[in-house]
Amino acid sequence: MGNADLTEQEYLASYNVHAFDVPLTSVDLVIFTVREQALHVLLVRRGAHPAKGQWALPGGFIDIRNDPDLDGTALRKLREKTGVTAPYLEQLQGFGSSTRDPRGWSATFAYFALIGSDHIALQHGAGADAASWHPVGAAGVDMDLAFDHGVILATAVQRLRNKVEYTSLPAHLLAPEFTLSDLQRVYEIVLGRPIDKSAFRKRVKEGDFLEEITGKQRHGSNRPAQLYRIRSGQPTVFFSRTMGA
Repeated sequence: MGNADLTEQEYLASYNVHAFDVPLTSVDLVIFTVREQALHVLLVRRGAHPAKGQWALPGGFIDIRNDPDLDGTALRKLREKTGVTAPYLEQLQGFGSSTRDPRGWSATFAYFALIGSDHIALQHGAGADAASWHPVGAAGVDMDLAFDHGVILATAVQRLRNKVEYTSLPAHLLAPEFTLSDLQRVYEIVLGRPIDKSAFRKRVKEGDFLEEITGKQRHGSNRPAQLYRIRSGQPTVFFSRTMGA
Protein backbone atom coordinates (compact mmCIF):
# COMPACT_ATOMS: atom_id res chain seq x y z
CA MET A 1 0.00 0.00 0.00
CA GLY A 2 1.46 3.37 -1.01
CA ASN A 3 1.24 6.60 0.95
CA ALA A 4 -1.55 7.79 -1.32
CA ASP A 5 -3.76 4.91 -0.13
CA LEU A 6 -3.28 5.65 3.59
CA THR A 7 -5.40 7.91 5.72
CA GLU A 8 -3.51 10.79 7.27
CA GLN A 9 -3.71 9.11 10.67
CA GLU A 10 -2.21 5.89 9.25
CA TYR A 11 0.49 7.82 7.43
CA LEU A 12 1.54 9.73 10.56
CA ALA A 13 1.51 6.53 12.66
CA SER A 14 4.00 4.90 10.26
CA TYR A 15 6.15 7.97 9.62
CA ASN A 16 9.77 7.67 10.80
CA VAL A 17 11.25 11.06 11.59
CA HIS A 18 14.72 9.46 11.72
CA ALA A 19 14.51 8.31 8.10
CA PHE A 20 15.92 11.66 6.96
CA ASP A 21 18.96 13.66 8.01
CA VAL A 22 17.93 16.60 10.19
CA PRO A 23 20.05 19.54 11.32
CA LEU A 24 21.15 20.11 14.89
CA THR A 25 18.60 22.62 16.17
CA SER A 26 19.13 24.96 19.10
CA VAL A 27 18.15 28.27 20.65
CA ASP A 28 20.76 30.90 21.57
CA LEU A 29 20.14 33.90 23.81
CA VAL A 30 21.59 37.41 23.65
CA ILE A 31 20.81 38.67 27.16
CA PHE A 32 21.45 42.41 27.57
CA THR A 33 21.63 44.47 30.73
CA VAL A 34 23.03 47.84 31.80
CA ARG A 35 25.57 47.81 34.63
CA GLU A 36 28.54 49.99 35.57
CA GLN A 37 27.22 52.65 33.17
CA ALA A 38 27.60 50.42 30.11
CA LEU A 39 25.62 47.94 28.03
CA HIS A 40 26.61 44.35 28.88
CA VAL A 41 25.82 40.91 27.44
CA LEU A 42 25.78 37.60 29.29
CA LEU A 43 28.36 35.08 28.07
CA VAL A 44 29.25 31.56 29.19
CA ARG A 45 32.62 29.86 28.88
CA ARG A 46 32.22 26.46 27.28
CA GLY A 47 33.38 23.57 29.42
CA ALA A 48 33.13 20.86 26.76
CA HIS A 49 33.95 20.27 23.10
CA PRO A 50 33.45 21.74 20.57
CA ALA A 51 34.96 25.18 21.21
CA LYS A 52 35.97 24.14 24.74
CA GLY A 53 37.27 27.12 26.72
CA GLN A 54 35.77 29.73 24.39
CA TRP A 55 33.17 32.28 25.43
CA ALA A 56 29.77 31.90 23.82
CA LEU A 57 26.17 33.01 24.05
CA PRO A 58 24.08 30.91 26.44
CA GLY A 59 21.73 28.49 24.80
CA GLY A 60 21.15 24.84 24.08
CA PHE A 61 19.36 22.23 22.05
CA ILE A 62 15.58 22.10 21.87
CA ASP A 63 14.03 19.56 24.24
CA ILE A 64 11.39 18.05 21.95
CA ARG A 65 9.71 16.21 24.83
CA ASN A 66 9.27 19.16 27.18
CA ASP A 67 9.60 22.44 25.25
CA PRO A 68 6.19 23.39 23.80
CA ASP A 69 7.68 25.74 21.20
CA LEU A 70 10.72 27.91 20.45
CA ASP A 71 9.67 30.55 22.96
CA GLY A 72 9.43 27.78 25.55
CA THR A 73 13.01 26.72 24.86
CA ALA A 74 14.21 30.32 25.12
CA LEU A 75 12.38 30.88 28.40
CA ARG A 76 13.76 27.62 29.82
CA LYS A 77 17.35 28.50 28.92
CA LEU A 78 16.88 32.01 30.31
CA ARG A 79 15.66 30.64 33.65
CA GLU A 80 18.56 28.18 33.75
CA LYS A 81 21.13 30.94 33.23
CA THR A 82 19.65 33.78 35.30
CA GLY A 83 17.00 32.22 37.53
CA VAL A 84 14.40 34.74 36.33
CA THR A 85 12.07 35.46 33.42
CA ALA A 86 13.13 38.49 31.40
CA PRO A 87 10.59 41.33 31.19
CA TYR A 88 11.31 41.48 27.46
CA LEU A 89 12.14 38.61 25.10
CA GLU A 90 12.06 38.79 21.30
CA GLN A 91 13.05 36.36 18.57
CA LEU A 92 15.89 37.90 16.58
CA GLN A 93 16.24 35.60 13.55
CA GLY A 94 17.43 32.17 12.47
CA PHE A 95 21.04 31.31 11.64
CA GLY A 96 22.03 28.09 9.92
CA SER A 97 24.71 26.51 7.73
CA SER A 98 26.82 23.41 7.24
CA THR A 99 29.87 25.18 8.69
CA ARG A 100 28.68 27.01 11.84
CA ASP A 101 29.11 23.90 14.04
CA PRO A 102 31.77 21.19 13.48
CA ARG A 103 29.31 18.53 14.64
CA GLY A 104 27.24 18.91 11.49
CA TRP A 105 24.61 21.00 9.68
CA SER A 106 23.25 23.28 12.38
CA ALA A 107 20.45 25.81 12.76
CA THR A 108 19.78 28.07 15.71
CA PHE A 109 16.95 30.44 16.55
CA ALA A 110 18.42 33.48 18.27
CA TYR A 111 16.52 35.56 20.81
CA PHE A 112 17.46 38.74 22.59
CA ALA A 113 16.34 39.55 26.12
CA LEU A 114 16.45 42.71 28.21
CA ILE A 115 16.87 42.39 31.94
CA GLY A 116 17.86 44.40 35.00
CA SER A 117 21.02 42.79 36.45
CA ASP A 118 20.33 43.70 40.09
CA HIS A 119 19.94 40.73 42.42
CA ILE A 120 20.52 38.13 39.66
CA ALA A 121 22.65 35.13 40.58
CA LEU A 122 24.12 33.84 37.33
CA GLN A 123 24.19 30.09 36.69
CA HIS A 124 26.50 28.58 34.09
CA GLY A 125 24.71 25.19 33.95
CA ALA A 126 25.64 22.07 32.02
CA GLY A 127 28.26 22.34 29.29
CA ALA A 128 29.79 25.56 30.67
CA ASP A 129 32.23 26.30 33.46
CA ALA A 130 31.62 30.05 33.95
CA ALA A 131 29.04 32.75 33.26
CA SER A 132 29.61 36.50 33.45
CA TRP A 133 28.57 39.88 32.07
CA HIS A 134 30.79 41.45 29.38
CA PRO A 135 30.71 45.06 28.13
CA VAL A 136 29.41 45.62 24.61
CA GLY A 137 31.18 47.92 22.18
CA ALA A 138 30.07 49.26 18.82
CA ALA A 139 29.13 45.84 17.44
CA GLY A 140 29.99 43.29 20.10
CA VAL A 141 32.62 42.25 22.62
CA ASP A 142 36.42 42.48 22.42
CA MET A 143 37.01 38.75 21.92
CA ASP A 144 36.25 36.02 19.39
CA LEU A 145 33.18 34.03 20.36
CA ALA A 146 32.48 30.37 19.65
CA PHE A 147 30.70 29.26 16.47
CA ASP A 148 29.01 32.23 14.74
CA HIS A 149 28.01 33.87 18.02
CA GLY A 150 29.93 37.05 17.17
CA VAL A 151 27.66 37.52 14.14
CA ILE A 152 24.56 36.79 16.21
CA LEU A 153 25.62 39.29 18.88
CA ALA A 154 26.38 42.01 16.30
CA THR A 155 22.94 41.46 14.74
CA ALA A 156 21.26 41.72 18.15
CA VAL A 157 23.17 44.90 19.06
CA GLN A 158 22.06 46.54 15.81
CA ARG A 159 18.45 45.44 16.35
CA LEU A 160 18.45 46.78 19.90
CA ARG A 161 19.94 50.16 18.99
CA ASN A 162 17.57 50.59 16.07
CA LYS A 163 14.52 49.85 18.22
CA VAL A 164 15.68 52.03 21.11
CA GLU A 165 15.44 55.06 18.82
CA TYR A 166 11.64 54.83 18.67
CA THR A 167 10.38 52.52 21.45
CA SER A 168 10.10 52.18 25.21
CA LEU A 169 12.35 49.08 25.33
CA PRO A 170 15.14 50.52 27.54
CA ALA A 171 12.78 50.65 30.52
CA HIS A 172 13.17 46.85 30.72
CA LEU A 173 16.90 47.28 31.42
CA LEU A 174 16.18 49.01 34.73
CA ALA A 175 15.20 47.89 38.20
CA PRO A 176 11.41 47.82 38.73
CA GLU A 177 11.50 51.34 40.24
CA PHE A 178 13.45 54.16 38.61
CA THR A 179 13.58 57.89 38.01
CA LEU A 180 13.22 59.64 34.65
CA SER A 181 16.91 60.51 34.86
CA ASP A 182 17.71 56.80 35.25
CA LEU A 183 15.66 56.04 32.16
CA GLN A 184 17.25 58.77 30.08
CA ARG A 185 20.71 57.56 31.08
CA VAL A 186 19.89 54.02 29.91
CA TYR A 187 18.75 55.37 26.53
CA GLU A 188 22.00 57.32 26.23
CA ILE A 189 24.11 54.28 27.17
CA VAL A 190 22.47 52.04 24.59
CA LEU A 191 22.52 54.67 21.83
CA GLY A 192 26.02 55.84 22.69
CA ARG A 193 25.14 59.54 22.60
CA PRO A 194 23.49 62.22 24.76
CA ILE A 195 19.78 63.04 24.43
CA ASP A 196 18.17 66.42 24.98
CA LYS A 197 16.36 66.29 28.32
CA SER A 198 13.25 68.22 27.32
CA ALA A 199 12.79 66.28 24.07
CA PHE A 200 13.29 62.99 25.92
CA ARG A 201 10.68 63.78 28.56
CA LYS A 202 8.24 64.88 25.88
CA ARG A 203 8.61 61.48 24.15
CA VAL A 204 8.12 59.64 27.43
CA LYS A 205 5.03 61.66 28.31
CA GLU A 206 3.53 61.08 24.86
CA GLY A 207 4.24 57.33 25.17
CA ASP A 208 2.27 57.12 28.43
CA PHE A 209 3.94 53.82 29.42
CA LEU A 210 5.01 54.85 32.94
CA GLU A 211 3.14 55.49 36.15
CA GLU A 212 4.26 57.38 39.23
CA ILE A 213 4.73 55.31 42.37
CA THR A 214 2.63 57.23 44.85
CA GLY A 215 4.56 58.53 47.81
CA LYS A 216 7.95 57.22 46.67
CA GLN A 217 10.87 59.46 45.83
CA ARG A 218 14.63 59.09 45.70
CA HIS A 219 16.46 61.51 47.95
CA GLY A 220 19.95 62.71 47.06
CA SER A 221 22.05 65.85 46.99
CA ASN A 222 19.50 67.58 44.74
CA ARG A 223 15.76 67.84 45.18
CA PRO A 224 13.88 64.53 45.61
CA ALA A 225 13.20 62.66 42.35
CA GLN A 226 9.90 60.92 41.69
CA LEU A 227 10.07 57.15 41.23
CA TYR A 228 8.27 55.46 38.34
CA ARG A 229 7.52 51.97 37.09
CA ILE A 230 6.28 50.53 33.81
CA ARG A 231 2.50 50.70 33.66
CA SER A 232 1.02 47.27 34.42
CA GLY A 233 0.15 45.31 31.27
CA GLN A 234 1.71 47.97 29.07
CA PRO A 235 3.17 46.54 25.84
CA THR A 236 6.14 48.11 24.09
CA VAL A 237 5.29 51.66 23.03
CA PHE A 238 6.33 52.99 19.61
CA PHE A 239 7.00 56.73 19.56
CA SER A 240 5.77 58.89 16.71
CA ARG A 241 9.30 60.26 16.23
CA THR A 242 12.78 58.97 17.03
CA MET A 243 14.78 60.18 20.00
CA GLY A 244 16.91 62.30 17.72
CA ALA A 245 13.97 64.02 16.03
